[in-house]
Amino acid sequence: MRISRRTTHSDLRSLEAAAAVARSGFACIFSSSDEYERALITERRARGRYSARQGSWTMTALILLALSVTGAVIYWV
Repeated sequence: MRISRRTTHSDLRSLEAAAAVARSGFACIFSSSDEYERALITERRARGRYSARQGSWTMTALILLALSVTGAVIYWV
């Protein structure tokens, strides 16, 4: 049983190409975690994740809480 040299060489090149493709799949486009976080926040801002209306909801809840506490104090006095 004789293996041709041409087949072995092409198989070796095929394996090397497959290994190169597999290694490139693990590459990361960010050089550091800070760069990743900055890109993530920029993307979320672009989608409207950090909008001003969330702050207005918080302010409304605080005002309602203050009014209810004031009402309770007036009721008990």
